[in-house]
Amino acid sequence: MRILLSNDDGYFAPGLQALASALGDVGEISVVAPERDRSGASNSLTLDRPLSLRRAANGFHFVNGTPTDCVHLAVTGMLEQLPDIVVSGINHGANMGDDTIYSGTVAAATEGYLLGVPAIAMSLVSKEASDFSAAARIARELVARFIRQPVRQPTLLNVNVPDLPYDQIKGIRVTRLGKRHKAEPTIKSVTPRGETVYWVGAAGAAQDAGEGTDFHAVAHGYVSVTPLQIDLTHAGQIAPVQDWLAS
Repeated sequence: MRILLSNDDGYFAPGLQALASALGDVGEISVVAPERDRSGASNSLTLDRPLSLRRAANGFHFVNGTPTDCVHLAVTGMLEQLPDIVVSGINHGANMGDDTIYSGTVAAATEGYLLGVPAIAMSLVSKEASDFSAAARIARELVARFIRQPVRQPTLLNVNVPDLPYDQIKGIRVTRLGKRHKAEPTIKSVTPRGETVYWVGAAGAAQDAGEGTDFHAVAHGYVSVTPLQIDLTHAGQIAPVQDWLAS
């Protein structure tokens, strides 16, 4: 079993170390992650400069690029054989609802999926994120299940784990993405040099968090597993737009 690990928090992140430790005896592990925190990088590829691939003292490889760069480079240039699965994370913080659009954690998994490799994005729903052990154990269980029962179709799973001890997690629920309210306003401030700068505001609170959503599952102590797809076509608007253009 060949397992490629990546993340968006950087190769030094404790969540990535916990993931590698949990999966170390499950298969052959390769780790390719950004050299620094690239949270919010989404699915961006670096096309305006070459990328560097280096190896850290702990054996992890790191790239001066985005999470998508890391997985793309690993699958198409570094690894001699295609991995059997890509696992991204464990992210420090939630990736639920609209977060998935911006998430570098989800983006790394998505790139594996687009390159034909089953992929899982793992996130710990916590602001403190001091203990990744439960989330790492869930990741191990999911990968072990994949080994026993490989999914027979292209698979991209977004997994969010509540910040609870493992024995307090109630189970796993398959969910849909919820939706947040719009983001908080940007925050304006002035630097010591008198320059006006803006900080992106915090994500909005959950708006659609009813039963069946990822928000609802995690809030009630369950691991949320959401199957994702990449087709952005709004099929319901094809005919109306055709009529609009023909009018």
